[in-house]
Amino acid sequence: MKYIGAHVSAAGGVDNAPINAYQIGATAFALFTKNQRQWHAKSLEPAIIDSFHKRCEKYGFTSKQILPHDSYLINLGHPDSELLNKSRTAFLDEMQRCEQLGLTLLNFHPGSHLQQITVDACLTRIAESINITLDKTKNVVAVIENTAGQGSNLGYQFEHLATIIDQVEDKSRVGVCIDTCHAFAAGYDLRTEKACQQTFDQFDKIVGFKYLRGMHLNDAKSELASHVDRHDSLGKGNIGEIAFKYIMRDPRIDEIPMILETINPDIWAQEIAWLKQQMNK
Repeated sequence: MKYIGAHVSAAGGVDNAPINAYQIGATAFALFTKNQRQWHAKSLEPAIIDSFHKRCEKYGFTSKQILPHDSYLINLGHPDSELLNKSRTAFLDEMQRCEQLGLTLLNFHPGSHLQQITVDACLTRIAESINITLDKTKNVVAVIENTAGQGSNLGYQFEHLATIIDQVEDKSRVGVCIDTCHAFAAGYDLRTEKACQQTFDQFDKIVGFKYLRGMHLNDAKSELASHVDRHDSLGKGNIGEIAFKYIMRDPRIDEIPMILETINPDIWAQEIAWLKQQMNK
């Protein structure tokens, strides 16, 4: 089963996200459980939590179809101890909000060394941050998103993801989200069936499909290996349609939320419908 959706708005309350997803024909969705550009947010109200649960049930969304994303401010590999602890506190809050909502996945960008510590030291800090948070929570899986490798951001090589996972103590609560735009910008070609086969075989060898817990389906305005993160609508960018057809037909990529973060929300319904069509061709 393929679960397909988009990163929908939670404006006015997280309980609006399931409605917004249903209205575009989604069978999965992503959301922010708080303002993604602020460190702090008021606690989730019991009435909102109850409404979220009821609407998810009404529209047929289970926890495995929902991929919340944490704040963009968080850097779990921060070289400065004070700012690292600030990020860890914020990440724990994000995890706890997922727990309150009955969600079992939390997608996040791994972190950045800011040219102040080595790559290996930063990856170790990220893994330590995950371990600390998992020890204080239950049920929620930490889902590491690959990156385009802009600036000093890590996670753009499959080896980075594997190194983090290797240092996470509870392997049952760590996973990966592959963003197609990020992968392409990082140098993983997806423009032909052969390229897709090679890239996903490489992912399986280095990380393993058992850790794949979500995907972000985005075309790319940026060039291959440019390390520039610029999304585009499906089939309109430098990746093209073939990759998304391949993904929809690959049985290794089942039972996970597959989320659009493409640039035009007005056509998300059409993009979701098109993706669903590819499964039957």
